[in-house]
Amino acid sequence: MDQFSFWRRFDYVLFAATVALVVFGILMIDSATQDAIDDDIISRVPDQIRFALIGFAVVMVVAAIDYRLLGGISGWIYAAMIILLLLVQVFGVEGAGGAKRWLNVGIRLQPSEIGKIMMIITLSQYLAERYLALDKLSTVLRSMLHMAAPAALIFMQPDLGTTIVFLVIWAVIVWSAGLRLRHFALFLSAGLIILVAVFPLLPPYQRLRVETFLAPDTESDAYYNINQALISIGSGGVLGKGYYVGSQNTGRFLRVRHTDFIFSVIAHEFGMVGGVALLGMFAVVLTRILKGAREASDPLGSMICYGVAAMIFFQATVSIGMNLNLLPVTGLTLPFVSSGGTSLLFTMVGIGLVQSVIVRRRRLNI
Repeated sequence: MDQFSFWRRFDYVLFAATVALVVFGILMIDSATQDAIDDDIISRVPDQIRFALIGFAVVMVVAAIDYRLLGGISGWIYAAMIILLLLVQVFGVEGAGGAKRWLNVGIRLQPSEIGKIMMIITLSQYLAERYLALDKLSTVLRSMLHMAAPAALIFMQPDLGTTIVFLVIWAVIVWSAGLRLRHFALFLSAGLIILVAVFPLLPPYQRLRVETFLAPDTESDAYYNINQALISIGSGGVLGKGYYVGSQNTGRFLRVRHTDFIFSVIAHEFGMVGGVALLGMFAVVLTRILKGAREASDPLGSMICYGVAAMIFFQATVSIGMNLNLLPVTGLTLPFVSSGGTSLLFTMVGIGLVQSVIVRRRRLNI
């Protein structure tokens, strides 16, 4: 592909919406961490800026790489994913609740975030190679096992939220590939049954999150964050309290406000208008990705786009839903917006993959 065609086909609307979300996220992290005294919290804004700048460059680099080349080495990518997740089990750094989700390699990396993108590439390639055999139950079963191996390692960290993200990515990709409805329903039901069956194996703090959602005890410490999130959103009203001046934020009533509960900070400081504007930016990103999926030149490109869209949509829905107490707290952060370098960087890799598909689409819209 010549350079002129590349830049002409590049989706500038998608890129601009992504940049807008990232910049808005940095501003909100800055507000959420104001007057922080913990060194780890103080460093969140400069760290996020560094990862954002790297991420913008990564979009361009990944877009320039033909996604079919990545599909061609999907076996190596899958092996690397499994190795990374195994390394977490052996050398992982413990975080909240004793969960081992990070590797310290000079900087802290979260391999499960990297694994989401690796899963999208490898699962899409696996199904693209068997595109004419999707009516066979064995093909679908193998695709589920393809997803289940890394998902099991993530569940062992433990990280229920990301485990569910893997299941959602699998479900959307196999659905977009043209899976028979009865096979789709059968395997999706099996996946949900397994999640319910392993619930007793979750650490106490994760079980408590679900139990608090189903049967809330408003006086318990487990309900504190949810209650403060609802107060933050409700007190924001239509226009909000104003940037950097929200009392729920400045008074530090809301915990982990730079990650899990950043949507509450947005609604508190910018009100319903800010919340709707944020949803609008996500809508632009998702519609452009889905447009890329429809116009992709082959099944591999289409499935990659659907996988990235599923990842972003599901995480955003769950993150906002738990802030509104519509869903249990899972620890999933808001894509592009919440603090988290690995998450931001590899979500941008996902956008780069979508751009790679778009610039090589089958037709040029003029």
